[in-house]
Amino acid sequence: MRWDDIDKQVCSVARSLSVVGERWTMLIIRDAFLGTRRFDQFQSNLGITRHRLSERLGKLVDAGVLVKVPYNERPLRHEYRLTRKGLGLYPVLMSLAHWGDEWMDKGEGAPLEYVHQNCGQKTQPTLTCSECHEPLRPEEVTPRLGSALKELAERLRVEGETFDEIPPLLRRSV
Repeated sequence: MRWDDIDKQVCSVARSLSVVGERWTMLIIRDAFLGTRRFDQFQSNLGITRHRLSERLGKLVDAGVLVKVPYNERPLRHEYRLTRKGLGLYPVLMSLAHWGDEWMDKGEGAPLEYVHQNCGQKTQPTLTCSECHEPLRPEEVTPRLGSALKELAERLRVEGETFDEIPPLLRRSV
């Protein structure tokens, strides 16, 4: 499968990567969470070429992660703000930062610490069960087919088709 078609997989990870899986994208989103809004600020902070930044920002706007908002009429200038969909990436960004702090710090410690404003304490993201609130560990979580894959598998069976649309790793569950 070509990278340009990754969003066609019936897989939440693949679909997500079709939006945020390119090299500069999460750094742009990181900077947006840190308050960067204007094109020149993004470019200065990241050292990315104007062409590449324009391309990435356009893709994030098209995907509904960022929205362009005018801040100057003459000349017309825009800034980029996170949408609700973009704000939904916060746990991903925090988890990625935590992983980097734990495994990639070269013994120097975390470059940033995060303080929860409500209690004033340093915090780090934790992944817990939405029902019992216990920490989630990979060996204690079992994936099961969701409605999208069940529906696709049933349609393919009825039509006598192969399961090529389903990622190989998931085919054994069908």
